[in-house]
Amino acid sequence: MTQTNRSQWDLGRFVQTLTFFEVIPFVGWIQRFMSGSQDSQVVPTGEKRVGVVLVAGATGGVGRRVVQRLTARGYKVRSLVRNAEKAKEILGDSVELYVGDITKPETLTLEMMADVTAVICCTAVRVQPVEGDTPDRAKYNQGIKFYQPEIVGDTPEAVEYLGVKNLVEVAAKHFATIPADEKLIFDFVHPSEELKRIWGAVDDVVMGGVSQSEIRFVEDTALFTGCVSTANSGGFASVRTKNFEPALNLSGYQGIKLRVRGDGKRYKCFIRIDTKWDGTAYSYSFDTVSNTWMDICIPFADLTAVFRAKTLKDAPKIDASRIASLQLMLSKFEYDGELNPRFTPGGFALQIESIKAYGGAKLPQFILISSAGVTRPGRPGINLEEEPPAVRLNDQLGGILTWKWRGEESLRHSSIPYTIIRPCALTEETGVQSLTFDQGDSIKGKVSRDSIAELCLQVLEQPQACNATFEVKAEGGTPSSSGNSFSHLQPD
Repeated sequence: MTQTNRSQWDLGRFVQTLTFFEVIPFVGWIQRFMSGSQDSQVVPTGEKRVGVVLVAGATGGVGRRVVQRLTARGYKVRSLVRNAEKAKEILGDSVELYVGDITKPETLTLEMMADVTAVICCTAVRVQPVEGDTPDRAKYNQGIKFYQPEIVGDTPEAVEYLGVKNLVEVAAKHFATIPADEKLIFDFVHPSEELKRIWGAVDDVVMGGVSQSEIRFVEDTALFTGCVSTANSGGFASVRTKNFEPALNLSGYQGIKLRVRGDGKRYKCFIRIDTKWDGTAYSYSFDTVSNTWMDICIPFADLTAVFRAKTLKDAPKIDASRIASLQLMLSKFEYDGELNPRFTPGGFALQIESIKAYGGAKLPQFILISSAGVTRPGRPGINLEEEPPAVRLNDQLGGILTWKWRGEESLRHSSIPYTIIRPCALTEETGVQSLTFDQGDSIKGKVSRDSIAELCLQVLEQPQACNATFEVKAEGGTPSSSGNSFSHLQPD
C-alpha cells in the first residue's frame, strides 16, 4: 500500500465513530431501527457495586426478597441453592444459580465466588409448627396465634454455626484479594456483553488523521491495540466509554487504579465530568514497562485539566461525584505542544485487566442475617417470661440462638468487613417499614421480611454499617430514608 493510499481520510469511519457515541443520534437511531437492535444505550450506572452479589439462602423468606430487589435494581446476582429445580420455581429461570450446601464445605468452592463483590447470607434452620403447617402457610405467617415450633431437617449447630462458618471461610479466601476500600468500575477478566458495548474507538480520524485502534476482549483482558500514524497531521488513537447515565459517583475515593500490561510506551487516561463530546477533560500520563503487569494509581488531585491537549490553568478541580466518561489514549503529544517522550508511530498494545476506584471508605463485603435475642439465653438479669418465644424456647429448639451467636462470632473473627443484622420477630407484612436500630441486644418487636430485604440493599453501600452488629424492629409510620440511621451505629 502506498503512502498516498494510507493517508486517505476515511469519512465512513468518522461518521461511524460519531454515531456510536450518539454525537449523531438520528443516524444511530436509523441504524438501530434497520438492524433491530435496541441496546446502544447500554451504559454503566455507577450507582451500585459492579460484580456479583452472592445470596445464600436465596429461596427463603428473606433471601428470595433480597434476590428480587437486587435483580430489579440491576445488580448481578448469584443464588446459592441446594436444589436448582426448586429454586427455579421460586426465583424464576433468569436468575443465576450455584448449587451448593453450606453444611457441606466441599460444595463451597472459589468458583462459586468468581466476580463476587459482596455476600448476603440469609440462611436459617427450618422451623415450623409442631403439628405441621397449613397449605396457605397461615401458621408460618402467625401474627395472631402462637404455634408451638419445632426444628425440621438440619440442626441449628449445622446451619447457624458450622454452615455460616463454612461460607465465611471460603469468602475470606476470595475477599483477601479484593480490598474493601476499592470500588470495581470495570472488570475485564470476565467481561459481560453489556460491558463490551460500552467502549468504542476515538482515533485521529475525527481530526482528519488515519490512525486506527480498537478494543478487543481476549485472554481475560481488554486489549487496546492498533496502529498510530502521524500522516495528515494526526498522531493519536484512543478508546472511550459512552457517557455514564447517571454519572459515576466516586466521591470519597482518592482516585482510580488501572491494572495494565503495556509495551513500554507512554499513555494517557482521561476522566470527564462534561457530557459534551468535545469538552474539558482531566488527564494523567503514565509509562508502561514492556510485557509487565503494573498497577497505575491515578490520584484525582494529580489530574491536569485539558482541552485538546492544551492545559487549562484556571479550571476547577475535578468533581469526582459526577464522572461522565473514561478514555485511554496513545498520542504523540504530551501537553501544550510538547511531544510524548516515548512516542513512536506504528503498532501498539495495552492490556487492561480492571479499572477500580481506590482509597474510599470500607464497605461491608459480608452481610449476615442473624436474630435479635442471640445473647439473651443465660444472660444475667433476663426475665424469660418477658422475652420472645425464641429466647424462652432456645434450649427446646436445639440452642438455635446460641448457635446463631456462634455463627456471628465466626464472621466477626474473620478478616472480612461485615455487617450483622439482627431482626426482631419476622412477619409477612408487605412493604418497607420505618425502622428502629439498636445495639446491645435488648429491643423487642416485629419487622417485616420486606423491610429486612430492603435493609440488606441499603447496607451494601453504607460504610457506616461496616463491622457493626445491630438489632432492628419496625417502628410504624412512614419509611425512613436510606442511610439516616446508620451514622449512629458503633463498630463492634
